[in-house]
Amino acid sequence: MPEDLARRCWAIVPAAGSGTRMGSDTPKQYLPIDGKPILAYTLEKLLAVPDIKGVVVALGPDDAHWRTLALAGHPKVHTVTGGAERADSVLQALNALQLFAGADDWVLVHDAARPCVQVADIERLLHRVRAGDADGGLLAIPVNDTLKQVRDDRVKTTVDRSALWAAQTPQCFRRQALQRALQEAKASGIAVTDETSAMEHGGASAIVVEGRADNIKVTRQEDLLLAQAILRHQREE
Repeated sequence: MPEDLARRCWAIVPAAGSGTRMGSDTPKQYLPIDGKPILAYTLEKLLAVPDIKGVVVALGPDDAHWRTLALAGHPKVHTVTGGAERADSVLQALNALQLFAGADDWVLVHDAARPCVQVADIERLLHRVRAGDADGGLLAIPVNDTLKQVRDDRVKTTVDRSALWAAQTPQCFRRQALQRALQEAKASGIAVTDETSAMEHGGASAIVVEGRADNIKVTRQEDLLLAQAILRHQREE
């Protein structure tokens, strides 16, 4: 039976950052939680999604930690050298993917430091994107906190939060369309902080799929304890 091309999907994990806000000499994606690096948890979640054919991890040029991961030799995991910014790393991974992924294959981009994402949420995002008429989509959660616009440590105004969502990952788009959007943003000098913002500049549409608040991004030291608690709870479920 021929492969269902409409279902082909790949994953990209930009993991070339140093994580300076953690205040550690070890890049945050390699910091251990219960003896296992954050990146290992992240890769395990992606590899547990049956529809993902392979994962491309963008590493720093001087990465000395990757080879210590048990999944470094996994047949579905490939690596490329990333860039200075997240968008550069994702683009490098997309350039590598074009050698074996079709133009219309779906690509999920997921933060290396989001180890708590639920496999069911990744699958739900894929289902919604495939079934919808948008150009792609992302996990996100509604903003619950009151938001203040601040300048020089002074509150200027309170921001209406009713239509605001906090973007998470994965974010999912067609391989060629995302590659082109990132290339055009780079050529135009447009700074993009995630894949959806790059697609927006080209006029693409994206659906929001509500995720979970525990899909946290480990950024600061206190996030390690929270991620540890979440991962332990997931193992007990």
